Amino acid sequence: MSVLGVDAAQYGVRPNTSADQTAALQRALEQTAATRAPLALAPGAYRVGNLKLPAGAHLTGVRGATRLIFTNGPSLLYASQADALKLSGLTFDGGGVPLQRGRGLIQLTASRDVTVNDCEIARAGGTALLLEQVEGDIARNTVTDAANIAIHSYNARRLTVRGNIVRRSGNGGIWIWTSDKRDDGSLVADNQIEDTLARDGGSGQNGNAINVFRAAHVTVRGNRIRNAAFSAVRGNSASNITIASNSCINVGEVALYSEFEFEGAVIANNIVDTAAVGVSVTNFDKGGRLATVQGNVIRNLTRNLPDGTEANRGHGTGITVQADTTVTGNTIENAPAIGIEAGWGPYLRDVTVTGNVVRQAGIGITVSLAQGAGAAVIANNLITGSKRGAIVGVEWTKAVTGDLIAGTSTYPQLTISGNKAR
Repeated sequence: MSVLGVDAAQYGVRPNTSADQTAALQRALEQTAATRAPLALAPGAYRVGNLKLPAGAHLTGVRGATRLIFTNGPSLLYASQADALKLSGLTFDGGGVPLQRGRGLIQLTASRDVTVNDCEIARAGGTALLLEQVEGDIARNTVTDAANIAIHSYNARRLTVRGNIVRRSGNGGIWIWTSDKRDDGSLVADNQIEDTLARDGGSGQNGNAINVFRAAHVTVRGNRIRNAAFSAVRGNSASNITIASNSCINVGEVALYSEFEFEGAVIANNIVDTAAVGVSVTNFDKGGRLATVQGNVIRNLTRNLPDGTEANRGHGTGITVQADTTVTGNTIENAPAIGIEAGWGPYLRDVTVTGNVVRQAGIGITVSLAQGAGAAVIANNLITGSKRGAIVGVEWTKAVTGDLIAGTSTYPQLTISGNKAR
């Protein structure tokens, strides 16, 4: 046994040969997994395809030096109902070979105690790492040039995805999905995600660095995201989501999004620099409600739109919210449309906008006065350099009041006090 584990050469596995090593490596995995012994691959390239990991398999190599090159099959490596799996120190090279729909270059299904760490996954011809009903830890990996999604978890069991580097994904970086609205509890933390594209088009289905769909109780924390075609973090029908302390630079559409049928979102202490919209908490018409937007720094909003987005409204806005939401302690600078938008048409209920700083906006704060709109409190905000008013009542996109900075008795559903404009 080597320092890393049982030497795979004992089972006839040979690096740097044109011969396919799948059969020999499969045999080695089955024998070492039976005793829970790590199987060590020496530096070099190994041509393999459709390897099946048995329960207890631990395959390890030397990071950057041990390379598994995809030859054929639905996946390079897969497992199903196999607990206690570990992959470490390996490079998986998909060679850009197209994968079947619904397959990953590495595909792990219905397995617990799964660890994938210190690996590299390159040039997957589809999704790089596809996890279905997996509990475990995905840490310190580098995923580059995946044609579809870099890391896609589906119906997870409290998965941790942390400290990974993701670059140049075709449609998405890290996605946490469930088949219906259910508890998930995954943690997505401290990852670096750059250059996320939307090759398959759409109006936001693709192009998201981090996407949480239906999964509840997911925490997205401390990630560094740069150059995403649509959103840095997009929660869709994801209740009780926490989006905190992320750094988001150059985002094509809404940087931080909580939308559609969700209840409960905390969006706090993030930095957004350059996006069409900084934070959006929306779709009260579909049941989206109950949020806190606090302590974010949002700057340099733009009216530019990504391909596939309708040129309708809102771009160039710092924060937009609709129902049962507190917006407090945020700093917004350079928002050519609106600093903070409270409500959209009749979709406004129980919103407070307090203690924010808005600098250099088209309008500092808007509040919906359309028929059916509910109550809002706008208090103790500092608004500087707004070109078309500090606080303005609107019906949809039309301004229907003058500047309300001094307060109003005309609209009993509004409380406006203690604000300062200059």
